Amino acid sequence: MKNNRSNFTLLVCLFTLLSIGNGCGGSSSTNNSGGNAGTGNTAANSSSANQSTAPPQSAAPNLAGEYDATGTNPDGGSPYTASLTITPRDDVYQFSWTSGKNDYDGVGVSTDSAVAVAFTTGKDGEGCGVVLYKVNPDGSLDGKVGYWGENGMETEKAIRKSGTDLEGEYEISGKNPDGQEYKGALTITKFGLGYEFKWSAPETLEGFGILAGKLIAVGFGGKQCSFVGYDIDANGTLEGQWGFKTSKSLGTEIAKKK
Repeated sequence: MKNNRSNFTLLVCLFTLLSIGNGCGGSSSTNNSGGNAGTGNTAANSSSANQSTAPPQSAAPNLAGEYDATGTNPDGGSPYTASLTITPRDDVYQFSWTSGKNDYDGVGVSTDSAVAVAFTTGKDGEGCGVVLYKVNPDGSLDGKVGYWGENGMETEKAIRKSGTDLEGEYEISGKNPDGQEYKGALTITKFGLGYEFKWSAPETLEGFGILAGKLIAVGFGGKQCSFVGYDIDANGTLEGQWGFKTSKSLGTEIAKKK
């Protein structure tokens, strides 16, 4: 994986929401500007990466459109309302929320009937990234990765070498949005309501994810970043959960297309 911001763990939603009661959201200038997502180097150079990348995954529904969102903050926090615009940007999605006087800016990736988004306050999400993994019957993981500032998507394959259930040690191989292949290691450890992720490919990157069925959504980046994971209903409604790494209970968000 690309090293956006090493040694930071991504919180699962914006800490300021707990005090102001406003909704999640963002408008990913990532996708308009096409700038680099982070300041670090790619995880591995082409001379050391020779493993195959993750196999193709099922096409996801088209999420583009305008939504009305309602939600609750984690740990019994206050309710909120927000407007949400989702715009496709090549391989990823731009998520743009407005809640009260606050704007939020993010990048999302989708697989099957789920979408995961990393976002931040305002219109500068540099360093934020998100992974949506599908858990296979053999315990391996197929991932789609989105970076703020890049319209291309990264793919990653993680093969478990030790551990049980989701926890354990994995070997990873993938291809960055610029086409550069990489390989490395991933450690997944249970923590609170979710799981800590630690990639080494070869530089260290940390994240936090929540498992829902056979999908796990993981956010990573700096402390300015936040995260939400949605299920996509048959009628196109998005039903999400979010919170902090240390939350006792998760917040919720429902976004209905106008």
